Amino acid sequence: MSLKVKMVRSMSGHTERHRETLRGLGLTRVGRERVLQDTPAIRGMIDKVSYLVEWSETQDEFKPFGRRARQKAQHAAAAAKGTKGAKAGTSKAKAGELR
Repeated sequence: MSLKVKMVRSMSGHTERHRETLRGLGLTRVGRERVLQDTPAIRGMIDKVSYLVEWSETQDEFKPFGRRARQKAQHAAAAAKGTKGAKAGTSKAKAGELR
């Protein structure tokens, strides 16, 4: 089971710790929704900022978000294609070769 969390009030005017908690939940703008894993840590974070969010239990599947998740997905896709992970358009210069 997962939790669907939606930010309904702005971060402005609230403590920095509560802002960090919202960012940790992946909520950066009013109206943004995230589907998160149902763990005690996530529930504690939601309780801490409950006055800023609405949440409900859902059967939707948790999908990782953020830069790290996107980067892992790109690496997995590149590995599936058979590339070695080198960036497109880059190559090591051989000794004595000018770029």
